[in-house]
Amino acid sequence: MKKVTVRIITAIVLVSGAALAKDQNKIVVDGSTTVGPIAKAFAEYYMGRHPEVNITVSESGSGNGAKSLVNEACDVATMSRPMKRSEKEAASKSGVLTIEHIVAMDGIAMAVHPANPVASLSLDQIRDIYTGAIKSWKQLGGPDEPVVVISRDTNSGTYETFDSLVMKGEKITERAEYMGSNGAIRQKVMSTRGAIGYLGLAFLEGVKPVKVNGVAAEAETILDKTYPVARPLYMYTNGRPQEGTPLADFVGMSATADGRKIVEDTGYVPLK
Repeated sequence: MKKVTVRIITAIVLVSGAALAKDQNKIVVDGSTTVGPIAKAFAEYYMGRHPEVNITVSESGSGNGAKSLVNEACDVATMSRPMKRSEKEAASKSGVLTIEHIVAMDGIAMAVHPANPVASLSLDQIRDIYTGAIKSWKQLGGPDEPVVVISRDTNSGTYETFDSLVMKGEKITERAEYMGSNGAIRQKVMSTRGAIGYLGLAFLEGVKPVKVNGVAAEAETILDKTYPVARPLYMYTNGRPQEGTPLADFVGMSATADGRKIVEDTGYVPLK
């Protein structure tokens, strides 16, 4: 009986193009720690104007956000990478129709301790740092101190983007320390003189971003694609939300003037 019900719901989604929710005034968001600040700011803004709506935002990582959407445990999966084919196939098998919403642009910044004099690194140098070929900052014109390599956990969308755009198939050194969030990387880099880590633009307070291939991670360079480690940020829903519902308003905020201002205020790059 349960399978029949799922098929009926799927058919309605496909025909109407609208995601069905048990309670339209309750929205559950889960996923990326990178997209988390945007989702939280959107939620605060929207609930401030619609107190009858309750929006909860969790940050379990992009991969877990996708799983939550597939399992219908959330209404919105926030992801700092595109959904994988395997995730879409799992969703389809569960009767979930994944719809992609791009909400902002981001640059993955390379961050070092504020006392580190190194100001710019090439992609090749970053790759050599993360494979372990470069072990001392002296090799890069910095102090004679060991490089402490910090990475996001492998379930992170930021990790997968870094792996694709920077590592290009090379394996990260076994000496790397893995962190579960952007905030954890920031804290580690802030407190460790020899550390280097990568994180979203909204998490640069207290650390020193270095240029990549001579280009700083800024709104202009991310939009014109001259900064080499940039990516869109996503929200995914089960079906296209019905126009006029709180869910449609929430995921569509990035296209509004207030939404673009919120994205900018959180430290990311709003869509044009």
